[in-house]
Amino acid sequence: MNSISHDEQMLKSLTLAVANRPRATMKELAQLAGVSKATLHRYCGTRENLTAKLEEHAEGTLKLIIDNAGLRHLEPLEALRRLIREHLAHRELLAFLMAQYRPDFLDLEQGGRRWLFYLEALDGFFLRGQQAGLFRIDITAAIFTELFISLVYGLVDAELRGRAAHADSARTLERMFLNGVLAARLPAPFLIS
Repeated sequence: MNSISHDEQMLKSLTLAVANRPRATMKELAQLAGVSKATLHRYCGTRENLTAKLEEHAEGTLKLIIDNAGLRHLEPLEALRRLIREHLAHRELLAFLMAQYRPDFLDLEQGGRRWLFYLEALDGFFLRGQQAGLFRIDITAAIFTELFISLVYGLVDAELRGRAAHADSARTLERMFLNGVLAARLPAPFLIS
C-alpha cells in the first residue's frame, strides 16, 4: 500500500485549493483543504509562506515526474508516454502552476532559475529523440519542450473547465503531440493507431 504522509496530503489539498481559487483568503483555502484556519496558520503562517511551500512542493514533484519518466534511459516513445502519464498523475500541481503563472514565471532573472532543471530535462529528452531519428529535426528541441508544456497544461486546464474528458487525456496528448513530432516516415493515418 502506498500511503502518503499527512504533510504530503496537506500539500496536495492546498495545491488543489489554490489552483481552484487562486484569490481565496487563507480562511477560504483552509476550508477548501479541509483543515482549520488555525492548522493552516501553524503550517505556514502567511500567504507568502504558503506560496513558497507550494512552489517548493511543485519543484520537487516536477523532479519526480522527470525521474519517473525515464527520459535519459528509456526508448523515447516509451519515455514520452511515461512523461505524459506522470504529468497527468499530478493534475493538481499543473493546475496550481497555471494559477501561479506570471509573464516572468520562467524569466531566469526573476526567480525562474528554479524551474530551469525542468526545461533542460525536457529539452535534452527531445534532442535525444531527434538524434535517434525518431523526432523531426526541422523544429528545435526547445520548441518541442514549449509545445509539450503548452499541450499538457492546456489539457489539464480544459479538464478543469469541463471541456475535456479526464479518462482520455493521456491518449489525446500522445496522439496530438506525436503526430506533429514523428519524423515523416509513414503517411499520417498510420502514425498512431
